[in-house]
Amino acid sequence: MAERTLSEIAELCGATLVGDGRRCVVGPASLAEAGPEEVSFMADERYRSQLERTRAGAVIVKPGIDAPREDLALLRCADPNSAFSAVVSLFAGPEHAAVPGVHPSAVVHATAELGAGVCVGPTCSVGGGARIGEDSILHAGVVVYPGVRIGARCILHAGAVIGSEGFGFEPTETGWERIPQCGTVVIEDDVEVGANATIDRARFGATRIGRGAKLDNLVHVAHNCVIGAGALLCAQTGMAGSVRVGARAIMAGQVGISGHLEIGDGARVGAKSGVFGDLAGGAEYLGYPARPRAKALRGMAAPQRLARLSKRVEALEARIASMEGEA
Repeated sequence: MAERTLSEIAELCGATLVGDGRRCVVGPASLAEAGPEEVSFMADERYRSQLERTRAGAVIVKPGIDAPREDLALLRCADPNSAFSAVVSLFAGPEHAAVPGVHPSAVVHATAELGAGVCVGPTCSVGGGARIGEDSILHAGVVVYPGVRIGARCILHAGAVIGSEGFGFEPTETGWERIPQCGTVVIEDDVEVGANATIDRARFGATRIGRGAKLDNLVHVAHNCVIGAGALLCAQTGMAGSVRVGARAIMAGQVGISGHLEIGDGARVGAKSGVFGDLAGGAEYLGYPARPRAKALRGMAAPQRLARLSKRVEALEARIASMEGEA
């Protein structure tokens, strides 16, 4: 890994350097793990104690933060998080560019359409009539079912399955009868789908992923769902059929959403929340069931208040018993 001077780092970040600009660092690291030849960052006061203990040679911080020791250089800037991302990219070097074309082990149906610059990785499967837009990348093991449409510049990570049959069954006297799933999946431009994520085809019409949406690993999107433009679905989020998630909404890890619900534009749902009703846009939600964040936090604190109240009641009962004994 190439060395960089702190002056170079400061120029890259647009930061004010407090320390020796000729000092060299060899890479980025966390506050807890950084050594004297590495650079780290602190974007939140919660990590002040780690700053006090860090062995890093330099730390990117907000203006007004002072060094806990004389030999620690500081790079002060308005946005340490973005600055550190630039440092990480600097030391990481260029990514290994995907090579356009179809890997010999992939299977692409003769009627599938691949745009210019598409990369189909090892062991991928692309079904008949599927269309994949220009410069999209299918990493190893991606399965694209027949008739699926994928836009331009999309990235599908290893093991993603797009267009598998929606989970629909009707109870009968003799058991479960499969409901035909005759629709498709439409993924618009600039979407990224994480490893082993699954997007089911619609019962009719299309399951749709809006432009620029980002789906993390192990996300499940059921039949006929519509994910808005720029929405962010974190790992293990799962939703039942016909859910609508608004533009730029954020679902944190392991959020579960019941079917036929609507989550408004810009809504933010905290990790492990369970959504059982429509949620208005532009607000934060948390809990099981998901409620407005402030209300959910008050509910979480209630058991602690009940415990204190129980102790007070026990103390009062003891005093009453004592007074009755004296009488």
